[in-house]
Parts: sequence; structure tokens; C-alpha cells
Amino acid sequence: MSDAIDNAAGLSPGDEHYNLRRLRPEFVEGAEQCRLSVLQPANDQGLEAGLRLALAHRMAALNQAWELVADYEAQLVAMAPTEPLMALAKGSTVLEEPLATLARHVDLITLTPGLATANDITRLEQAGLNNPQIVALSELIAFVNFQTRVVAGLRLLRSA
Repeated sequence: MSDAIDNAAGLSPGDEHYNLRRLRPEFVEGAEQCRLSVLQPANDQGLEAGLRLALAHRMAALNQAWELVADYEAQLVAMAPTEPLMALAKGSTVLEEPLATLARHVDLITLTPGLATANDITRLEQAGLNNPQIVALSELIAFVNFQTRVVAGLRLLRSA
């Protein structure tokens, strides 16, 4: 069965690289389980699904992972998001709090993670996020950036 990474990389059953991924089925299954757990967790910790999808869309766009952008956008639009969430997803920097702080943090970690400091966590706390929310946000950021890199690698393999 195809997963979100296969779909974004343009892989289909029978494809050489699709089969290559299946040599380690635990990684394929683990990536899909992780995707579901960060986008649609049983306990969202107060970071609702629309917000998570908007942030995922934003990170995919920052990484120029256009197939993932389209996928995240379709999921987000299906939820009838608010204008602020769509602005967040589309990369706006003119946002109300706490969306402005979330956008800055996601952009920082996605584009220049080496510049992050403890002060960035403090800013999240000052914007009203608690520790479980910061952990959930960090998991989302880590997964989407991982996902975009795996997709990019698979697309490079396909083009070789």
C-alpha cells in the first residue's frame, strides 16, 4: 500500500524505488504512523488539526516540496480553515499572536535550525504554549522536515 511519502515522490507499486523502500517495511510503516501521530493525534494537546496542517503546509513550501504542499493544502481546505490559518499556511508573516510566534519558530527551525537557542522556546512559552504543546510542535516540525527530505531524496533517485 502506498503512503504519503510514496505519493509525494511519485512512486507506485511495482516501481523500482517503491520496492526499494519496502526492503525496510518498518521504516515505511513507522513514517506513516509518525505522520498520523503528528497530524491527527489522539490528544492534540490543544494544537488542533487545522493548525497542524497549516504549519505542515508552510514547512513543505519553505522546503519547496510542492507535492507535499498540494497534499497539505487539499487536507487543510477540506477542513474549511479560518483566514488566519490560511495566511499562516501560505507563508504570511503578518499574523496575530500566537500564530506569529509559531510562524517565526517554524520558519527558523525549517530554514536555519543551527540558529535556534533556548530563547526561542521561551518565546513559545510567552506566546502561551505549554510544555506538551512545545513538544508536539517540535515533533511536527521534525516530521515534516524529515518527510520533505525523504521525498526529495527519492525524487533524486528516480531522476538518476
